[in-house]
Amino acid sequence: GIEEEKVQEHVETARAQGAELVVLLSHNGFDVDRKPAARVKGIDVILTGHTHDAIPAPVKVGNTLLIAPGSHGKFLARLDLQVKDKRVTDYRFRLIPVFSDAITPDPAMAKLVDEIRAPHKAVLDKVHGRTDSLLYRRGNFNGTFDDLICQAMLAEREAEIALSPGFRWGATLLPGQDITGDILYSQTAITYPNVYRNQMTGEFLKTVLEDVADNLFNPDPYYQHGGDM
Repeated sequence: GIEEEKVQEHVETARAQGAELVVLLSHNGFDVDRKPAARVKGIDVILTGHTHDAIPAPVKVGNTLLIAPGSHGKFLARLDLQVKDKRVTDYRFRLIPVFSDAITPDPAMAKLVDEIRAPHKAVLDKVHGRTDSLLYRRGNFNGTFDDLICQAMLAEREAEIALSPGFRWGATLLPGQDITGDILYSQTAITYPNVYRNQMTGEFLKTVLEDVADNLFNPDPYYQHGGDM
């Protein structure tokens, strides 16, 4: 869990060592990070991730600015700060969209990516199908990619109910795009890629769903652990 006392100690140590600005890089999620922003003193900026929120302007909680620049390299966040006497006195922010078809890739990075992908290229580039609708996983409730995955599990495992974790994941596919091995792996071969068929009572199934709902929507952000089951 989040140990506020230790975070506070680190902030105070940094200040004592002469830091004029304290920036916290966090992967706890926007909703979660609003709580330490309000309770830990001396943090100027929190760069927050995990929940993939693209927020067009900083959210100020007390004296702390929260910056959430989206996911998948779709945006570049630029934050210019004016600091005086160890305080942020002014700031400017831009959330800049990144258009991949208008930007030339960095040659060295593109070469490195190609080298890493090369041994797996045939598997990653294999086309398994083509979507005629928008496929996405963008929220805590079912997205169309969740529906596709659950329908496949129902068909292959001859089950009556299929469950998919309630989280945001992977890139969106537009109508007409190919469903490649790369896309399938990114959507299904994550932390726990196996599919299990089990017998559950209605009572147990309700307990599972209530537990997931509590992980997602608990009123205390520190108890929000995501949509994993």
